[in-house]
Amino acid sequence: MNTDNVVTRMAPSPTGKFHIGSVRTTLFNYLFARHNKGKFIIRSEDTDRERSKPEYEQNMLDSLAWLGLEYDEFYRQSERTDIYSTHIQKLIDTGSAYEAEASNDDTHKKVIRFKNPNSKITFTDLILGDIEFDTTELGDFVIARTIDTPIYHLTVVVDDGVMGVTHVIRGQEHINNTPRQILILEALGFKRPEYAHIPLIMSPRGGKLSKRDPEVIPTLEYKDEGILPEALLNFMAFIGWNPGDDREIMSKEELVEEFNLLKVQKGGGVFNIEKLYWINKQYLTKLSDDEFKEYLKPEMKTVESISGYTEEMFDKILPVIRERIHAFSDFREMIKDGELNYYFIEPELDSEKITWKTSTKEDTVRHLSHILEMLESYTGDWNSDNLKTLIFPYAEEAGKGDVLWPLRFSLSGKEKSPDPFTLLEVLGRGIALKRIQANVEALKKSPI
Repeated sequence: MNTDNVVTRMAPSPTGKFHIGSVRTTLFNYLFARHNKGKFIIRSEDTDRERSKPEYEQNMLDSLAWLGLEYDEFYRQSERTDIYSTHIQKLIDTGSAYEAEASNDDTHKKVIRFKNPNSKITFTDLILGDIEFDTTELGDFVIARTIDTPIYHLTVVVDDGVMGVTHVIRGQEHINNTPRQILILEALGFKRPEYAHIPLIMSPRGGKLSKRDPEVIPTLEYKDEGILPEALLNFMAFIGWNPGDDREIMSKEELVEEFNLLKVQKGGGVFNIEKLYWINKQYLTKLSDDEFKEYLKPEMKTVESISGYTEEMFDKILPVIRERIHAFSDFREMIKDGELNYYFIEPELDSEKITWKTSTKEDTVRHLSHILEMLESYTGDWNSDNLKTLIFPYAEEAGKGDVLWPLRFSLSGKEKSPDPFTLLEVLGRGIALKRIQANVEALKKSPI
């Protein structure tokens, strides 16, 4: 493999939003170029005038900017028509192409076909190894509708040749395009690039990942979900590639340093969404508290509107939130489910739910009263570890569910919440004792 003066390109068509499936191809091209101190080109293949939209191109550029995949040059095929026309005419002049009657299913009366020499094409794919095609079955294939309206196989070859692309890194679904493109580039006298057809991304449900799979969403929607760009790049890099050791978390800089096409696997890699959220969690843990609060900022207006909200209490809750969430969407769900409300608002008593399923109201009053006495007389540091050491022996003796369930419920009013020792620490001595006392008194007054 030649790595002198490397030039790679990513050439998406702006006919829809930039989907997650395109991220890995872009990333591999970027990493290979940067690793070899080469050039990375973005080329917008917008020659489909009906389907190509400026807003889709902008979505692609915005996605790349968010991911931090900087490119060196940018081109639009729609602005390069004269270049294609010149090369089509060259093919005609040299006898490598000719005008012919269109087939019945073509709206144009005439088309321009490439004159197939019916030769065998062989090349060594950097991932798949030696490959041979018999081009006889391709026939004389169409390369343009008119001299001013080229189609894909012509434009991609001309652009790669003129731009000096040295390595074509793309998905294995494009491998059957290779013989046509090699025939055209050789007829035009361009140097053949090296090819690397990367493995398919597989669905966790089996088969190739497709637009029907829920994971295949526009890239910027992962941003809205709270996936960090560094985490997404880390995750996508490991679908079909690995550094050869047990590392799972690698920064973009580390990926650039380590990336090697020879370590890309032949078989498909699975898009495991749970793995993506796990990786995102690892990156979230690296954020400082200030950075983490900035990360939560889009939903903070909703939190700040909770009655009794104070920044002091929110800072106490922050470690709980940090432990719980794997992405911003988890924080949104916490707010939606009212999992932050009880830190600011005293919950109302539910005399049925506060009692453990094998217990009675009288037992609940007795257990809460005993815990209240223990906490009132406790003079040590008010933290979850110490409070667990204080209370847990009694809970083991009397029944963990009978003791800890009503304690947690009296503090949160929720069937699902952090453990009671965490709640005691976060709420603080004064609020915690007040809530337990209020529940004891309310239970005594409530009917059996």
